Amino acid sequence: MDVTAGSAVVTGGASGLGLATARRLAGLGVPTVLVDLPTSAGADVAASLGGETRFVAADVTDPDAVAAAVAVADGLAPLRTLVHCAGRGGAMRVVDRDGRPGSLELYESVVRVNLIGTFNVLSQAAARMAAHEPVDGEERGVCVLTASVAAYEGQVGQLPYASAKAGIVGLTLVAARDLAQRLVRVVTIAPGTFDTPILARLPQEVRDSLGQATPHPRRLGVADEFARLALAIVDNPMLNGETIRLDGALRMPPR
Repeated sequence: MDVTAGSAVVTGGASGLGLATARRLAGLGVPTVLVDLPTSAGADVAASLGGETRFVAADVTDPDAVAAAVAVADGLAPLRTLVHCAGRGGAMRVVDRDGRPGSLELYESVVRVNLIGTFNVLSQAAARMAAHEPVDGEERGVCVLTASVAAYEGQVGQLPYASAKAGIVGLTLVAARDLAQRLVRVVTIAPGTFDTPILARLPQEVRDSLGQATPHPRRLGVADEFARLALAIVDNPMLNGETIRLDGALRMPPR
């Protein structure tokens, strides 16, 4: 599908993978709504991208807030593209170092944002897409979701994050089959270690070590490489129901 055939929604659009994707969409003249938390730099980012780029503050787990953001995009042009990047981390173990059970509150919080938030954004966006006439008689829209290699090789301490990302991988094919009747595609990207604001908090030697663990290219991924794949997915109508690893052949060790 031609990404310029309508508007786009990018969650987590104020930084990292979402910002890189929004930047490419804006460069193509696609009316784009950035969705991020009220505390983010979303408004400034949208202003810097110019054109028909808007910012709508929303928690991805809030149905009303996400519905409002999707409506803004649909008001600019028929919503055709979703790239969902919003998420969070949170380290914990099944049993902590003091022998106590891991925090159920933290586990629920991380899974709620990453997995429940994904379903909420997907369902809200897909409902809007399904109401429009197909592009070239073939499809109404494309939803690109974000998992992680942690869905397959979660490391010690990544318990809630890996659980949630595995859930996204699990829902991808089912959602694609479900939305096939509405001519809406669903594809997920599972990034490896990327140079994002989360990793920017780590010491340089740790970042270098993470980059060297990738077989080839031996470095951290660049956010624009994610954005390029997201737009290639939108462009290729036979990509559907798949989770694509974007990881330079990385396989994460236990720790």
